[in-house]
Amino acid sequence: MADGTTPLASNLVHNPPLHCRRYGDRGPTVFLLHGGPGAPGYMAPVARQLSAVARVIEPYQRRSGASPLTVATHVSDLHALISAECSAAPPILIGHSWGAMLAMCFAGEHAGVAASLVLIGCGTFDSAARERLLQIREERMTPAMHERKARFLKRFSEPDARLRAMGSFYQRLDSVDPITHRDETAEFDARGHDETWTDMLRLQDKGVYPTAFSGIKSPVLMLHGAQDPHPGPMIRDSLSPHLPQLQYVELADCGHYPWLERAAREEFYNHLTAWIHTN
Repeated sequence: MADGTTPLASNLVHNPPLHCRRYGDRGPTVFLLHGGPGAPGYMAPVARQLSAVARVIEPYQRRSGASPLTVATHVSDLHALISAECSAAPPILIGHSWGAMLAMCFAGEHAGVAASLVLIGCGTFDSAARERLLQIREERMTPAMHERKARFLKRFSEPDARLRAMGSFYQRLDSVDPITHRDETAEFDARGHDETWTDMLRLQDKGVYPTAFSGIKSPVLMLHGAQDPHPGPMIRDSLSPHLPQLQYVELADCGHYPWLERAAREEFYNHLTAWIHTN
């Protein structure tokens, strides 16, 4: 298995170059898109597992720089990378959380470039789903968790360090029974997170998303934990009018990170492997 970090010259100036890691050397090409935004590297366990059946490319999405990050920037970066890597056959896009949203944004703009899409723990596309997400998290918070969160917010004033601490906090809150694992997130970019997410909300408010997903003709699979606080049925229902081909699979005893869930990880990988073989 090859595992390297390679720079990609970008067509966008005044910003840092994109990097990626590669796994495996046979089978269809899979692009594995991390969430956050601004938290690359944590999907390495999924990349390693899938490298047995696919050639996996794990991009580190662009960090913040001189120009504010936008959804269009990330879509352009992904298009440049796919164009450079996939001359023979279209790739499969597998995205987690924000990465699932990015996969659809890309496929909506570049019809036919992706063979298929897999949305893992997809993010929200309307205020009602976001309010439900916050409500579920609040219902799960114990007094001890509230105290721990307050300590983190007080202790970590530097933005990237705070994003790291809160990411770890919410990963545990959003999980059911996670296996012991090492966090492989390479870096955190709080400014990039805020810039990208602000632009996504702007585009949703304008009605661009999810409407633009009607241009996606590729097969789409949505894998969602039944206990993921991101409300899967609400997110599915917001996408279905624009993606009639969407297949929704709910994983029992599973939160936001299926590959880390003791009860669900085997079923999760079985779904991914079967999808890669047939799409």
